Amino acid sequence: MSSPSRQVSNRRLPPLPMGPKLVPLSYNSNSSNGRQTTNTVSTGNSTAVTTSPTSVINNVTGNGSSTLTTELRTAVVGKSYEKYHNGVVNKSSTSPSYYHYHPNDPGITTATTTNNSSNLLTATEVDSEGVAQYLKMNPDVLDDFVATNISQGQLEKWLMTKTRRQRAMSDTESIASDGGRNTVIGSKWKFSNHSDKRKLLQEWMLEINNKPNQTLILSELINCLSSVIQVDGKLLYVIDTSTEEMYLFAKHDPSCITSGRQAIGMGTTIPAYVATCKESIRLDDILIVDERFPDGIGIEENTAQSIICQPVIKSNGEIIAVILVYRTVNNSQFNKEDEETISSFLLWAGAALYYAGMYHSMEKERKLNEFLLTMTKSIFQDIVSMDTVITKIMNYAQKLVDADRASLFLVDNKSNELYARIFDVGNNDNDDKVDKNIKEIRFPMSKGIAGYVATSGNVLNIKDAYKDSRFNREIDSQTGYTTKTILCMPIFIRGKLLSLIGNIFHAYVSVIGVVQMVNKRSSVFTQQDEQSFETFAVYCGLALHHAKIAYQLQLYDKIRRSEQKYKVALEVLSYHSQCSHDELHSLRNADPVYVASLARYDFDVKRITDKDIPGYVLFMFRDIFAQFSKKNESEDKYDIEELMKFTLTVRKNYRKVPYHNWYHAFTVAHTMYTIIKKNPNLFTELEAIGLYVACLCHDLDHRGRNNAFMVNSSTPLAAVYSTSTMEHHHFNQTITILQNDGHNIFSHLNSEEYKTVLGYIKHAILATDLALFFGNKSKLKAIVDAGEFSWNNSIHRALIRAIAVTACDISSNAKPWDINKDTVKVIFQEFYAQGDEEKRQGRQPIPMMDRGLAHELPANQVGFVVGICLPCYELLVKVLPGTQPMLDGIRANLKKWSLLVAKQKAVKEKAEATGKKYPQDCYDTDNVFDAILNEDVDDNTIMQNHVQLNNETTSKTDENEGSD
Repeated sequence: MSSPSRQVSNRRLPPLPMGPKLVPLSYNSNSSNGRQTTNTVSTGNSTAVTTSPTSVINNVTGNGSSTLTTELRTAVVGKSYEKYHNGVVNKSSTSPSYYHYHPNDPGITTATTTNNSSNLLTATEVDSEGVAQYLKMNPDVLDDFVATNISQGQLEKWLMTKTRRQRAMSDTESIASDGGRNTVIGSKWKFSNHSDKRKLLQEWMLEINNKPNQTLILSELINCLSSVIQVDGKLLYVIDTSTEEMYLFAKHDPSCITSGRQAIGMGTTIPAYVATCKESIRLDDILIVDERFPDGIGIEENTAQSIICQPVIKSNGEIIAVILVYRTVNNSQFNKEDEETISSFLLWAGAALYYAGMYHSMEKERKLNEFLLTMTKSIFQDIVSMDTVITKIMNYAQKLVDADRASLFLVDNKSNELYARIFDVGNNDNDDKVDKNIKEIRFPMSKGIAGYVATSGNVLNIKDAYKDSRFNREIDSQTGYTTKTILCMPIFIRGKLLSLIGNIFHAYVSVIGVVQMVNKRSSVFTQQDEQSFETFAVYCGLALHHAKIAYQLQLYDKIRRSEQKYKVALEVLSYHSQCSHDELHSLRNADPVYVASLARYDFDVKRITDKDIPGYVLFMFRDIFAQFSKKNESEDKYDIEELMKFTLTVRKNYRKVPYHNWYHAFTVAHTMYTIIKKNPNLFTELEAIGLYVACLCHDLDHRGRNNAFMVNSSTPLAAVYSTSTMEHHHFNQTITILQNDGHNIFSHLNSEEYKTVLGYIKHAILATDLALFFGNKSKLKAIVDAGEFSWNNSIHRALIRAIAVTACDISSNAKPWDINKDTVKVIFQEFYAQGDEEKRQGRQPIPMMDRGLAHELPANQVGFVVGICLPCYELLVKVLPGTQPMLDGIRANLKKWSLLVAKQKAVKEKAEATGKKYPQDCYDTDNVFDAILNEDVDDNTIMQNHVQLNNETTSKTDENEGSD
C-alpha cells in the first residue's frame, strides 16, 4: 500500500477550465541577479509573454517602472493593492511569484516577485479564496511546498479528515433514509493515522514473535480488531483438526479445551457454518432465523444483533480458527468497510501466522535437535545397564513434552507381556539414579492403554482418560493420583528383511517397548508433541537396542570365556572318557566272536565277562550290516576301527551303578538284535542299525536316579532338559561320542541317510521314557485293533519302533525266572538308594523306592508287570510275531511273582495269628527279598492266596485294556 504522501504526489488532476487562464511562470531560483527573461506560452489563440521575476519585482515594489493598475493587483489577491503592501514573510531566498491578470489581453499574465520584505503581504491580509484559487491553478507549487515543509503525519491527518467528511456525508444520507434510527459508529482503524496503525501492527507482530501459541495470538488479534471497529462482544473458536471439532476459547478458563465443543458442519451455528464453508458472513440481524445456521451464534442469553463471522486461514489453506464479532441491539450495524477491515486483518494474520508457525517450527526443530543431541550424548556415553538407559529415556521424554509422569514398558514376546522395573517416574532431581529395590511388574499385552499401543503399534493421544474404556481407573483409586491426559507411543526397532516388493525392500519392524506420558502440565498433548515424541522414540529404540547389544556383548564375553573353559574341560573329559590305546589294542588282538545261538531272548548276559562284551557287540554290529547286504559287501558299509572305538568309548561312558550300567545296555541291545533277527524284512537297514545303536546308548551316563529326582532336586540336567531329562542327556552323550575323532560309525552314509539314522536314534532313546510309553501304546493299540496297521505308513512304523525299544528296555522281566529275580534285586538296590537320598533331602520317596517298605517288593513287581510289561508284549507280538517268547516269559514270571505275593499274605496271616508284628518280626530288613523266598508256609494256603491274587490281576488287566 502506498503512503498518502506518495498518493498525493502521483495524483492525476482534471484538465484546466476554458476561458481566461492564469498560467504559471517558469520558476528559476537562481535568477536573483535582476536579469529579465521572457517566455512565450501558447494559450489557445493568444500568446502569453512572461517576464523574469526580477523585472516583475521591480514593477510590484513601485520603483517607478510599474504600470500595473489596481485592477491587476485586485485580480491577483482579490483585494486592493494597499492591503498587500506589507507583504508576507519570505523564508527563502527565492521570492514567491504572483500572477497578474491583464485586462487588455486576457491571454497574457505577468508574474511579479518581490525581494523587499517591507513590502510583503501579511498573513492576516491573505484572502483564503484567492490562495485556494491560486493553488488550484498552480498545483506544482503546492506539491513542492508540501513535499518540503509538511510531515507525513500531517498528510495522514489531512487524508483522514477528507475521508471522514466523505464518510459523514454518506452516513448522513443513510441516516436520512433510515429515519436517523441508529448512531453511527466509525472505524478507529479506518480513521487512524498510519503511525497509529503501524504501532498497532508492530505490537501485534511482536505478539506473534514472542508467543508461539497461535491461539493466544489470535486472542490478541481479536482484541485489536474489537478496538478498531468498536464491537460489543467477540468470540474466538479454535479448530481441533484431530476431532473435526472447534471449541470456544476463553483465555482465563483452562478447561475451555475440553468443554464448549461443537462439531464442524452445516445446519447448526454460524461459526460451524463458516468453518465448513470457509466463507465470511455479515448479518444485520441474527434474530431472523436462517436455515443455514438455525442455532445462531450458539451462545444463549446473548443480545447480539449485528455480526461479522470470518475464518482465519493460513497461506497453505488450513483453517485454524473462526472469529465472530457482534454489536448488540440499539447499536449501529456493521457495514462493508468493517467487514473489509476484518478481512484484511485476517488475510495478513493468516499469512503471518503461517510463516510465524514455520519459523517457530524451525526453531522448535532446532531446539528438538539440540535436545536429542544432548539426550543421545548422555545416553550413549553411559550405557552401563538397561535400567540406567531406561531411567534417562523416561526423564528426557518427560521434559520433552512437559509431562507430569512417565513410564516405559518393554515387550516380552515369549510370554506376550509388558514388563517394567522402573515405573512411573515423576519429578526427580537426580535423573540418573536407579532404585535398586524396585520390583518388576508384568501384565498381559492385551490389557490397558500401553497394551493396546504395544499390540497395534499405533500412537494414542487421549485428552480425557476417564472417557476412554481402555484406561484402568483402579490405579488412580489406589494412589490418589488423577490421570487426565495420556500420550502413549510405541518404540520400534527395525528387524530383518521381511519382503521385496518391486525394487523396494520392506524390513520387519517390531515394537520393543512403549513409553507412556501422563498429564501434560499445560493443557493437553498436541500433535506437535506427538511428532516430537515420535522422533524421540526413534532414538529411544536405538538406545534400548544398543543397551541390549552392550549387555549381550558383556554376556557374550562372559559366555566366550566360559566357552573356552568349557572347551578345556571338555578336552580333558574327552581324553578320560574315550577308550584308551591299550583297550583298543586288546580288542584288536582278541579272537573274533561267533555265536550261532546268540539271537535268543533267554540269553544270559551275565555269562559274558565285561572284557568280552565289546566282542559280542561288534559281532552283532557286523551281523546286522550283513543281513542287509549281499555276500562279502557288508564290510564296505562300516569301518571296523571306528566300530571298535565307538563300542569301547560307549562302555567307558556308563557309570558303575547297580542297574543302569554297561551290562544293562548290552542286554537291551542284545534283545533288539534278537528282534531284528527273529522278524526279518520288516525293518529297513537304517532302522535296524539305528535301533541297535539307540539300545546300546540309551542309558549313557545314567546316574542311578530317575527323571523325577532330577527335576525335584533342581539338578543342572533338569535345567537344560525340562522333559525326559535323562533321555535327552543320553542322546546328547551319544552325539558327543559320534563327534569324537575316529568314532563316527556312520561316516559311510550320505548326509540325508546320516540325518535319518540320527532321527531314528533320538526317537528310540526318548521312547525309553516310560512317561511316553502309555501314549505310544494307546495310539498303536487303536490302530492294530482296528486292523489298520501298515508298514507303509511312517507314523505306524515310528510307533512300533517306540514300543519295540520299550520292550527291549524291560526285557529282563521276560527272561527266565532266575535271571529276572536277580535283575529285580539290583533294580531295587538302585531304587532304595534314590529313596535314601530323597529322605536326606527332606522328601518322602514313593513306596517302590522306600527301603522301609521293602516287604512290598513282590507286590510292586506284580503291579509293574501287569501295568506295563504285559500290555507292552501283548501289543508287540501282534505286529512282530517273532517276539512271542518274550510274552510267554513275562506271563511265566508273573505267576512266580504272584505266588510270592500269595506266600507273603500267608506269612502275614500266620504272624497275626501268633501275635507277631508284620513285617518287623518276620523279615530281616537287610535282606527282605531272600527272606521272603525262604519262607516256610503251608502250600495250600499259598495256592488259595495265589488263585485269589490271579483273579485280581486278571480283573486289573481287563480294566487297563478297557481304559485304553
